[in-house]
Amino acid sequence: MAEGGRKLLSVSFEVFGKVQGVFFRKNTKETADRYRLRGWVKNTDRGTVTGQVQGPEDDVMVMMKWLQHTGSPKSKIEKCEFSDKKTVEKYQFTGFDIQRKMKKKTR
Repeated sequence: MAEGGRKLLSVSFEVFGKVQGVFFRKNTKETADRYRLRGWVKNTDRGTVTGQVQGPEDDVMVMMKWLQHTGSPKSKIEKCEFSDKKTVEKYQFTGFDIQRKMKKKTR
């Protein structure tokens, strides 16, 4: 239990569709910050966006709906898959971060 006795929820996500090059990660962070959620978001090599979000259950549920149906203004979400949904005792992150992909070294 955390934050006034509210249950803390943690869930991983992957969003499919036109979600890269449309400020999806930036909007995800802004939405997560608005609800004081913690976790991370990043682009994948598959053209999807993945991440993890943690916070009070009702706020996480709002974020899950946002990831499924809203996204950034120019995004076109085909689907969002959630996995590893569980209750956690305490936060594993200090804030919500955008993770950058590592650039591959070329020789």
